[in-house]
Amino acid sequence: MSGKYKPKYTRMAQIKTASDLTQYLQSNNVDLAFDASLLPPDESPFNKPIRLKSGKTIGNSLCILPMEGWDGALDGKPTDFTRNRWVKFAESGAKLLFGCEAVAVCHDGKANPNQLVINDDNVDSFVSLRQLILDKHTAAFGNADGLVIGLQLTHSGRFCKPNSHKQFESKILYPHPYLNQKFGMPADYPTLTDDAIDGIIQHYIKAAVLAQQAGFDFVDIKHCHGYLGHEFLSAVNREGRYGGSFENRTRFLRSIVEGIRQAAPGLEMGIRLSAFDLLPFKKGANDVGEPETTNEYPYAFGGQPSGLGIDLNEPKAFLELAQSLGIQMICITGGSPYYNPHLMRPALFPPSDGYLPPEDPLLGVKRQIDVTAELKKAFPELVIIGSGYSYLQEWLPHVGQHVLRTGMADSVGFGRMVLSYPTMPADIAAGRSLTRNLICRTFSDCTTAPRNGLVSGCYPLDPLYKKLPEADQLKAVKETL
Repeated sequence: MSGKYKPKYTRMAQIKTASDLTQYLQSNNVDLAFDASLLPPDESPFNKPIRLKSGKTIGNSLCILPMEGWDGALDGKPTDFTRNRWVKFAESGAKLLFGCEAVAVCHDGKANPNQLVINDDNVDSFVSLRQLILDKHTAAFGNADGLVIGLQLTHSGRFCKPNSHKQFESKILYPHPYLNQKFGMPADYPTLTDDAIDGIIQHYIKAAVLAQQAGFDFVDIKHCHGYLGHEFLSAVNREGRYGGSFENRTRFLRSIVEGIRQAAPGLEMGIRLSAFDLLPFKKGANDVGEPETTNEYPYAFGGQPSGLGIDLNEPKAFLELAQSLGIQMICITGGSPYYNPHLMRPALFPPSDGYLPPEDPLLGVKRQIDVTAELKKAFPELVIIGSGYSYLQEWLPHVGQHVLRTGMADSVGFGRMVLSYPTMPADIAAGRSLTRNLICRTFSDCTTAPRNGLVSGCYPLDPLYKKLPEADQLKAVKETL
């Protein structure tokens, strides 16, 4: 994983033509469809507006995915680094900001000491952040018409680190045979009581009320990536009101939605969902990822009992529930960055706590696209946002256009790509050629840095981060790997 690592798979930057890409996909048995040429802006599906049942209109089919920040102040307020990142979202050209950032609903629920928190003391900061988005978007595009801004609400559950970058203060729902051991928890580590869960639900409701006061159009009730909302969905062995049956495992969501409806009437809700999961992976021979070994794995929501296949029956039941609750926007992802990151963030170069890719990353891209397409087909009235596109690099517009043109998703999401190339969505929408030297090459520095207590950003390509003292510290960390 150092700079000397030579990838097993061809780098996307080396695939220059549509013919080259077709040949590569065929020779590597990757059945990934794409459009060889891009449509002009007036015909492009990227510029298709999305009309919500609430009456709001999302101005195009481009979305900024919520990212977990590691650069807030210790009291949960934003810093200049945070504001710099939100300006990138504003100037991106995407009209749907799906949550902007993972914001903790309480201090104890933070995934790192520098994560944002929304509370009575901090709500004015979120008023300012939202206004910053509106001002910068208007300056870049003339107006803020069709711009829909959400705030992602989260509790990190098993992965809470509210007071130290190195010390977990986990809040778990059940003892996990692999994750307890992997993250230093004994098998008898205490689990959250039902009463404690009731209290966390109240934190979500209060956070949503504050988000509405701050002017956000919707809140994203995060159910992905191994955090608390997602862990409920796999709590099959938990006793009590929040575990076991599907009804009990979704009580957390239903209770939050009911509370928000009462306390913040008119506020829309969305969900970012890990719609599939597999066994935890670990470093195997030559640091390549390999799954844990087991005969049965019941903890993969959207997975098969073997832990190595996908079964979307329960995710479809979840989307049916969401639809019945009046939730229209669903952002699809998969797995967790903590135990199988290649599922949700395909890359050639893993972060410091990861492993080398166990498959061609294009297979990871295809997996997310296929799952998203199946769910969209099953729920045509939901607004389904796809993710996992960054690894495509130059070919993102070609694959994304095919996805939108054929109805496999309603919107294409951009995550880490906008850290290095904030205006890529705007360039795609306008039919402009991409700026190659800004394209994210999935070096994973934006994750390796915070995993080692450093501020997160795109160190290879963003001039702001290149000049920081942390850039030299990050280089030293990578040299030791």
